[in-house]
Amino acid sequence: MPRINLLPWREERRQERQQQFLTIVVASFVIAVAIFYIALSYSNGLIDEQNQRNVFLKKEIELMDSKIAEISTLEDERTRLLARMNVIQELQISRPKVVKVLDAIVRTLPEGIYLEKLTRQGDSIILDGVAQSNARVSVFMRQLDSNPELTEATLSVIERTSTNDDAIRKFSLSIGESKVKKEDGES
Repeated sequence: MPRINLLPWREERRQERQQQFLTIVVASFVIAVAIFYIALSYSNGLIDEQNQRNVFLKKEIELMDSKIAEISTLEDERTRLLARMNVIQELQISRPKVVKVLDAIVRTLPEGIYLEKLTRQGDSIILDGVAQSNARVSVFMRQLDSNPELTEATLSVIERTSTNDDAIRKFSLSIGESKVKKEDGES
């Protein structure tokens, strides 16, 4: 007996469903590819934008580094200039000091004492001279000690030139200069 399919609509429906399934699979694949492409493009755009930011930041960092180097050289130059200014200021302050020290030595010099040699070594002054007596040297030292321009007088050598009572005494003593007082009252 011949077979007759009385229900061909089932076969058509199966083919239709298969075709719909393939269409859905293809459409899903196309949509998935499109979503993947959009996601990839978006992430590549974000990466490119971040790379541009990084390049910009690197340029700005290099610019700031050059400015920092310039600032440090300016600070070094400023430090050197301040040191020079301090030296000049100290010299300006101490300029009249030599005159005051020599004037103080002359004013404290009592009668009967004569200076032969005056030597300056840093802040110390060495006086070589002759005196009529030891007492005059002692008076001279006390007067030097009482002068504000000078500091402690120290007797190094005193020699008598002969055995007579009127013999002269050769002496050598050292004194220090007092520190220069600055304008703000510090010494």
